[in-house]
Amino acid sequence: MLKIIILFIQQFGIHPSEIAGSREEILQEIDEIRELAKNQKIVAIGEIGLDYHWEKDKKELQRFAFLEQIKLANELSLPIIIHSRDAIMDTIEILKSEVKPVKKGILHCCQLNKDLVKTGLEEGLYISFAGAITFKSSKNADEIIQMVPDNRILIETDCPYLSPEPFRGRRNDSRNIKYTAEKIAKVKGKDLEEIAETTYENAKRVYNILP
Repeated sequence: MLKIIILFIQQFGIHPSEIAGSREEILQEIDEIRELAKNQKIVAIGEIGLDYHWEKDKKELQRFAFLEQIKLANELSLPIIIHSRDAIMDTIEILKSEVKPVKKGILHCCQLNKDLVKTGLEEGLYISFAGAITFKSSKNADEIIQMVPDNRILIETDCPYLSPEPFRGRRNDSRNIKYTAEKIAKVKGKDLEEIAETTYENAKRVYNILP
C-alpha cells in the first residue's frame, strides 16, 4: 500500500504579489517577520521572490524585498522558499548575485524553464514540482524532471491551485499529490513508493525536521 506523508510547515515572508509601496515599509515588515520567526515552529522564510504577472509596476521593490529577505534568512539560519512567475531572468540574476542563501532553499512550484532549474541546482536549491507537470500543455516537463537529481526533488500541491490531471480545473488539495508523484515516477522509471519516500526525506532535510 502506498504511503505518502504530507508535511505541513510554518513559514513567513513577504510575497511579491503583496509588496509594499516603499523600501521603508518593506524593511518594517521584515522587522515584524524577524520577531515572528523567533517561534521555533517557523522553518523557512517564504514565499519570497518575484512575480511580474500580477505586479508589473513594482519590480524594483520586489527585487529589493527579495534580497533583503535572503539576508534575513541568513541571519536566522533558515532556508528560503522562492516564488518566481514571469520573472525568470531577474530571478536567475538574483540567485547568481553575492547575496547567497546560506541554508539554501526551494524553487517553489518551479516554472518549467531549463535555465532557471539549472541555476537553482547550481546554487544548491531544491526543485519543487506541482500538478502542472501533468498537464498536456507542459511539453518540456519530462526533460525538466530528468534534470533534477533524486536528492534535490520535491513535490507539492500549491493548494488550492494547479490540480494535476485528471482533476485539472478543480480545487486542489493534498489528496491529489499522488498524481504529481506518479508523473515523476513514470519519467524517472522508479516505483511510486520510492518517489514518495525520497521527496519526504528531501523535505525533512531542507526544513531541518528531525529525526
